[in-house]
Amino acid sequence: MDLVLDVLDEHLLTPYVYPDWAREEHPLRQLLSLWVISGVGGALLYMSCAAIGWLFLFDKKLRKHPKFLKNQEQREIIASLKAVPFMALLTAFCFLAEVRGYSKLYDHVEEHGGVSFLILSFVTFLLFTDMLIYWIHRGLHHPLIYALHKPHHLWKVPTPFASHAFHPVDGFAQSLPYHIYPFLFPLHKGMYLILFVFVNLWSVGIHDNDYRLPSFLQPIINGAAHHTDHHLKFNYNYGQYFTLWDRLGGSYLDPSGYNGKGPHEEVDSLFASQRNGAKKTL
Repeated sequence: MDLVLDVLDEHLLTPYVYPDWAREEHPLRQLLSLWVISGVGGALLYMSCAAIGWLFLFDKKLRKHPKFLKNQEQREIIASLKAVPFMALLTAFCFLAEVRGYSKLYDHVEEHGGVSFLILSFVTFLLFTDMLIYWIHRGLHHPLIYALHKPHHLWKVPTPFASHAFHPVDGFAQSLPYHIYPFLFPLHKGMYLILFVFVNLWSVGIHDNDYRLPSFLQPIINGAAHHTDHHLKFNYNYGQYFTLWDRLGGSYLDPSGYNGKGPHEEVDSLFASQRNGAKKTL
């Protein structure tokens, strides 16, 4: 995140925002800047990606599903935008440690094996974070702490706007693996920013109720079909990217959306019943 901070310091924060006595390298200034960057950037990324997902991918007929709440999109957005500043504050402490040099983030591609290592780090990042998120997510379903995660399950048939509608502690807990990784393994700073955007896009994507995936990937990738069933049935499909840990942990459920029994089919059946009822009255 120091790449973003350096650019903003040079072109905006130092010349126009902070007084002369607030030095760029001071940790409190850095923390405040990172909080604002995380909060504003996170909110903009969330709103833009979720809006695109809702406009072009989300099937609007799902708004007629019996478990779709009144004014649900508005409530999802409000819940998300309320949570983002607090999640951003917690995240800013992780970014501060990275900016101050405590992580293994590096600047130049050549430092760790070139492009091949970049590709390898992308893969290992996904595998590492998928494993930890599975166990964190599953742990959040424990009765002792489920109250933290329960707000996210208010949305039984989620839209892309539900992707960030968490209790702040819940949202931060599930993001922790992303921040732990660069403290344990070398990761290029540019790749880190790419992954930050990718993670947010993925979170929006698994809430869009668009189940399209190549058939050979459906048993492997934890997509929107898997995650929708998690929202509906609670104790299955905790994974983030892959189905591996759900299979190993005994929590895998073949998505109802792949078997013709998902929310789309339930709405179609509801419409068919209504049409049949209308015909009978005639």
